[in-house]
Amino acid sequence: MSAEPHRLSRLEPYLHRPEPAPTLLKMLVGVQLAGMREDAGHSQDQAARALGFSPAKLSRIEAGKGRRPPAEADVRALLTLYGADEHEASVLLKLLRRAGEPGWWQRYDKRLMPEWFDRLVGLQEAAATIRTFEIQYVPGLLQTPAYTRAVVERGLPAASADEVQRRVELRRRRGELLHRAEAPQFWAVLDESVLLRVLGSRAVMREQLEHLVRMAQLPHVTVQIVPLDVTDASAPAIPVTYLRFGGLDLPDIVYLEHIRSANFLEDRDETEEYRLALDRLADDALDPRASLRLLKDTLERRYPA
Repeated sequence: MSAEPHRLSRLEPYLHRPEPAPTLLKMLVGVQLAGMREDAGHSQDQAARALGFSPAKLSRIEAGKGRRPPAEADVRALLTLYGADEHEASVLLKLLRRAGEPGWWQRYDKRLMPEWFDRLVGLQEAAATIRTFEIQYVPGLLQTPAYTRAVVERGLPAASADEVQRRVELRRRRGELLHRAEAPQFWAVLDESVLLRVLGSRAVMREQLEHLVRMAQLPHVTVQIVPLDVTDASAPAIPVTYLRFGGLDLPDIVYLEHIRSANFLEDRDETEEYRLALDRLADDALDPRASLRLLKDTLERRYPA
């Protein structure tokens, strides 16, 4: 059975993206293959057995996981099994080949870019909306280089000067995402303690808060502050990043970072819990205008020039 025509028409623009988007394209290929499988009346186990795949292998392909896209031979076999027509197969295989083009972040070595972090950066590059809550640091996409340096030196005291500089450069490059013509909507909720905790020096903090003030006034950036005197705020115990991909049949994804690893949640029930938690936090926080006033007041009162 053929895929719905509108499904393919929505995919074709991704063949002409100026920047490689391997994480997004792997996910798109996987979602389309899963839809074709369902249209053809196969369960995941049936399709895997028919081609001699393990169920885990087909699950990875459909989820778009792994550093590299699936092998073209495997995708061709799936397309044949599902009865894809020539046009469908052509579009999916072109997407698959583009998914093999490395993103800019994949040129960094694996010490700086372990697989879980590679996936996060790729997902952020692909997202239509990014929501985040931070309880300790300014979100990475909003950090200045000097603030990033202080964060890295605090978290990795044994790191060499060269490694620190490479990490600072990587985070600076990530922050460029919010300055692109087609930047995602970015919504950050911060605990007020983030503004008060001095990292690096008061001069570093002043520069960082000045940057936050500028970013908070961009039309696609929302910054809200949860004041210290809100004692019953419904804040998670760890930072949360929520990613939405808008109109592409892709699931929302929640990213939970730990010291040397991370969890990615894609189950709808789990991600919905975090979406509601972020909604409650936004209700607990000052609205964007009041948050901007607090940012400016903290800047002048605590970090005067």
